[in-house]
Amino acid sequence: MERHFDGELKSLKEQLLTMGGLVEAMVRQAIEALVVRDATIIEEVIKNEEKVNRLHLEIDELCLQLIALRQPLAIDLRFILASSRISSDMERMGDLAINIAGNDLELLKVPPLKPLIDLPRMAEITQKMVKDSLDAFVRKDTDMAQAVIKRDDEVDALKDQIFRELLTYMMSDSGAIKRALELILISRHLERIADHATNVAEDVIFLVKGKDIRHPRVVH
Repeated sequence: MERHFDGELKSLKEQLLTMGGLVEAMVRQAIEALVVRDATIIEEVIKNEEKVNRLHLEIDELCLQLIALRQPLAIDLRFILASSRISSDMERMGDLAINIAGNDLELLKVPPLKPLIDLPRMAEITQKMVKDSLDAFVRKDTDMAQAVIKRDDEVDALKDQIFRELLTYMMSDSGAIKRALELILISRHLERIADHATNVAEDVIFLVKGKDIRHPRVVH
């Protein structure tokens, strides 16, 4: 029975990693579609969302079954609870990548407003946060989790910088307003994805230390 339970926990972990890989790809594809101005890439984002949503439901069901049937204790219970939280955060990340894809579709109808520099950089950091938060979960690495939490400030700073720059475009040219607003929305979606990656990192600390640091966040 114990050996079978270990196999079920391993399966849960594998499903989470698969889901995380899909979400990371969705963020990358959503930004790539805008940078290279290729709407066909958005189709891949949409396909991946269907897979992410299906995994979200499967993981939730497995977590409920494991709690009900196995009555886990201590770290096994925390692992299952953290897995359920992480699955929900990743599903939201997937939704936000879809939102970015929607903004892309509007921007691809018109000429570029400006060269994209900070937005791809922001997306790169966000993708890394998503990947590292999942790696920290697999390795039970609280140091890596703390590093993810710290990077959230870097993403926030880039979002503010992008807003300030685009505001100048809107103030100087009313014809730039719609394009600038779409780009601002993308930066906000990326910032929210980074927030969800931070939630995952906080769940790693909960898993390993049994300490919930979400309210308030840990102070260094």
